[in-house]
Amino acid sequence: MQARISCPANSFKAITDIQKSERMKAFSMKNSVFLLAILVLTYTLHIEAQQCHPSGRIRGTNPPPDQCNQENDSDCCKNGKYYTTYKCSPPASSSTKATLTLNSFQKGGDGGAPSECDNQYHSDDTPVVALSTGWYSNGNRCLNYINIHGNGKSVKAMVVDECDSTMGCDSDHDYQPPCPNNIVDASKAVWKALGVPESDWGEMDIYWSDA
Repeated sequence: MQARISCPANSFKAITDIQKSERMKAFSMKNSVFLLAILVLTYTLHIEAQQCHPSGRIRGTNPPPDQCNQENDSDCCKNGKYYTTYKCSPPASSSTKATLTLNSFQKGGDGGAPSECDNQYHSDDTPVVALSTGWYSNGNRCLNYINIHGNGKSVKAMVVDECDSTMGCDSDHDYQPPCPNNIVDASKAVWKALGVPESDWGEMDIYWSDA
């Protein structure tokens, strides 16, 4: 007679519990992977939304005689060359990286027309700036101050104009190319306050923030 091997009820329960636990773990892991994928996609879309892409291009033309003031070594448009335009700038933060450039906002300077914010000219001895179109923000920063950090020093300057990233190479822009989307175009007073030797004026990496 063959002996029967009995299995206590609690053993079956233990096996069932283990199987349930394994299924729960597998389900939990699948959910975790799914949630992680959603988070990665959301973050990617967020970063993509923050990126500033070119809005188009314009074709340059040579400036007429006596046009395109090159007082501060400004670039002049070249016939047939294409220039990238932007309607946006990188996101502004408490420490926004930018390129500092040199501009004269006084009458007869390479800034051309009076400043956009107040329809006034400003002395080279006054710390004022123009911001790329995205940072200019349709004039929302007009006559407000920003802090500029560079060359180990800081200076506060007032926003008085837009450095147009959307247009250029015409009489309204003194036949100069569109402004890049990351520019703080500053008067001589700003460069002096940052302690930059005059021989090095032109372009410099800086950080800025709203004051």
